[in-house]
Amino acid sequence: MDAVLKVIIGTLIAVILGLMLRQQGKDIALLLSTAVCCMVIAVGVGYLTPVVDFVRQLHTSTGTDPEFLRILLKSVGIGLIAEIAGLICTDAGNAAMAKTIQILATAVILWLSLPLMQTLLELVQKIMEGL
Repeated sequence: MDAVLKVIIGTLIAVILGLMLRQQGKDIALLLSTAVCCMVIAVGVGYLTPVVDFVRQLHTSTGTDPEFLRILLKSVGIGLIAEIAGLICTDAGNAAMAKTIQILATAVILWLSLPLMQTLLELVQKIMEGL
């Protein structure tokens, strides 16, 4: 947890620095913001490793299709990346681009989820036939 506290404090310092830099040049402040976001993501990925290991263990113990695990992890990754990219766009003053990125990410996640939805539909159909 010390690392998280250090990252939060460092991020707040970068925000203050960014506010001061914004008066001199918006471009430099945006680059600082983007760099800090990338560093925070790098730290966050380390915390996701045990989660991925747990999901793999869950997959092994339940015998589910490994494709489902891949879809789940890709969807989470796309959602997180789109959120960060959207925030950076908003910070740069492009709220429309931020929303467009979020819509794109939603569409891609739905597209990725099609095999899951098809499997669920087949399961429901089998259950309904059994009644």
